[in-house]
Amino acid sequence: MAARNAEPLMRLIWTDPVTGATGYLVVHSLVSGIATGGTRMRAGCTMSEVEDLARGMANKTATFGLPVGGAKGGIDFDPKDERAFGVLERFCSFLRPWIDNHWVTAEDLGVPQHLIDEVFAKLGLEQSYHAAIRRSADPAHTLRRVQAGLSTPVPGGLLLGDVIGGYGVAQACLGVADAWEWAAEKTTVAIQGIGTMGGGAAWYLHEAGMKVVAVADAAGTLYRPEGLDIPALLELRDFYGEIDRSRLPADVRLLPRDEIVATDADILVPAAISYALRAGNQGVVKAKVVIEAANAATTPDAEAGLAARGIPVIPDFVANAGAAAWAWWLLLGEVGADPADSFLRLRTEMRAKVALLLSSWNLDRIAPRTTGLRLAETTRSDATTPETAPALVIP
Repeated sequence: MAARNAEPLMRLIWTDPVTGATGYLVVHSLVSGIATGGTRMRAGCTMSEVEDLARGMANKTATFGLPVGGAKGGIDFDPKDERAFGVLERFCSFLRPWIDNHWVTAEDLGVPQHLIDEVFAKLGLEQSYHAAIRRSADPAHTLRRVQAGLSTPVPGGLLLGDVIGGYGVAQACLGVADAWEWAAEKTTVAIQGIGTMGGGAAWYLHEAGMKVVAVADAAGTLYRPEGLDIPALLELRDFYGEIDRSRLPADVRLLPRDEIVATDADILVPAAISYALRAGNQGVVKAKVVIEAANAATTPDAEAGLAARGIPVIPDFVANAGAAAWAWWLLLGEVGADPADSFLRLRTEMRAKVALLLSSWNLDRIAPRTTGLRLAETTRSDATTPETAPALVIP
């Protein structure tokens, strides 16, 4: 299984000739000659971080039975810097051989989907799923299907491609509530991060009746024990997923950013940075369960400490895999532009996997990550057996 110390297939380091920024591509595994995984940009991004993310992508694709491997791109640069677009463009241009043939990428921290698609358009590649689309029997038809799915409007004035990952995280939370027989309206949630993933999760949890009592962005934590007005808060976000404090209701308390970890809530959802929960802060977590909406949100030491305190962690390669799984269902023609089909498929698969992970935890205190990795390994083994391997056929 792709444990946390498993070696990747390939590591690549790039230096931007203009700014000196460093970029990384890690391919953990190839299946059918393809690996999938987003590209992130943040100041301080490291090779070891990108390795962890690529490993997580390999586990996501295996857990959800996708006929592709896992990879990840990362750039050590501030996405708010006015030169960021040029850095991303040069990074993708340098990696053109991989992007053309082997690596399907998409949005991640600091790189929204529309931005990476702009870069791909400048490179003459149409869309960031290019390596898969060009393999299809009818690339033009596949491109239209993908673009239609990504741009399908959903309630709330948003697009399906922007919310599907957060919807999957929300279903992981609701799956926990089901497994533990919690009433949704009596369940409280704290979410670290209110960008694409955290904002989508907050929206769908609010819609389901759960009380989102705290959210955090880069400027701090917003707290209201009676529950926040999530639709109103989302309207106050800027391009970077930060909320305009000047327009907040008077009864919303402003707390330091790191206070989100110690919020008195049933569910804690780290949905922003990697390694948000560490050995030094896991002891203040009051939640009964952690749902990893961010990639590699919990360090191994923190996860062990939480488990010792009776707090399970639903790992990222299950909880936040909705966007990756859905993108490939869309590419493979298994879902289309009707959001009801996508929501049903993701809801069914996510809740089933969460139920499996929690059953082992409830009965034998087996960590959800361990159960998830066993599931991934079983699926991965099937995928390497010629008789059972899923073929990469893109209509």
